[in-house]
Amino acid sequence: MSQFALSAGTSSAALDALHHAISTARVSLPEDGRVLFLRARDGHWWGEVSRRDWLCQQSFKPFAAALERSGLVVAEPAAGQCFPLVMLLPPRQRDEARAMFARAAQHAEAGATLIASIANDEGARSGEADFRKLFGNAEVLSKHHCRVFWSKLDGQAQDPLLRAEWQALDEPRAIADDRFVSRPGLFAWNRIDPASALLAEHLPADLHGRVADLGAGYGYLACEVLQRCPGVEAIDLYEAEARALEPAQMNIEATLEKIGRPVEASIHWHDVGTGLLARYDAIISNPPFHQGRADQPELGQAFIGAAAKALQADGRLWIVANRHLPYEATLNVHFSHVETIALKQGFKVLHGWGVRR
Repeated sequence: MSQFALSAGTSSAALDALHHAISTARVSLPEDGRVLFLRARDGHWWGEVSRRDWLCQQSFKPFAAALERSGLVVAEPAAGQCFPLVMLLPPRQRDEARAMFARAAQHAEAGATLIASIANDEGARSGEADFRKLFGNAEVLSKHHCRVFWSKLDGQAQDPLLRAEWQALDEPRAIADDRFVSRPGLFAWNRIDPASALLAEHLPADLHGRVADLGAGYGYLACEVLQRCPGVEAIDLYEAEARALEPAQMNIEATLEKIGRPVEASIHWHDVGTGLLARYDAIISNPPFHQGRADQPELGQAFIGAAAKALQADGRLWIVANRHLPYEATLNVHFSHVETIALKQGFKVLHGWGVRR
């Protein structure tokens, strides 16, 4: 969501602590200016530092867009492309973070410096321990309730077998008794989320035409729609986290093969807050509502607003949310009819129709 500081697993404090290590010359920027920044975040405080030759990798669409607005190059590093400095803002999920450490090693040239920053309450100690496992000794700085740690590659510290093992941790893997594939770090990545399952259970079988799934993740809800609703002719999955797109594509393809009927299916790396790409007969969503660990209900409210704008005049919206989240008032702003379909296990399924234009 572009208008909110939606977390991609990295706190701003970790970004500030990383900058502190650079600005105080604990770690120097390379003379030729080439830097790889994994899970990059933008910050105004780089000041006069030239970032023309930085390559910023960021899989979360709103953060990638913010970097691009600041004139930074946002892309995935090419195979064999190496840098004298690799900066990382590792995520909380440990397998995902380990895969990022291995990726950093892959793109670090001989003698390069690797530096990572993690908030203390987001796994800093375990992250530092894993960093040392792969890179050997590390220097450490504590700042802003974060730990920054770095090491210079000497060609001897890395364990190539461990590096290969950790690289493989980011590959899509089977979950839910092999019903789906997912990857570490995605929302509810290793299970079927109970709120999403509740929504799927209460979707009517007569959904038809073109349907959208907002915040689709690895594609569970979209796959359930395809299996439960034979009248659906097209389905669009919107997801801001690019790491979810590959498993979502795999799950959709497997479901289409299973149901044996043609459905137009598209998966979009997209910030829902910027609006949707088509008109829809129905929209479903289990919207995000967290900024870090704190509730941020305006995220779900923005999803509701975007959905209302994209629905046909007779279109319908179905969402699931934690029971305490105040979505009914927002639904009543955008729809003339709102009803609660289910209340169970702390969740609620809400249905809106009669779009107010």
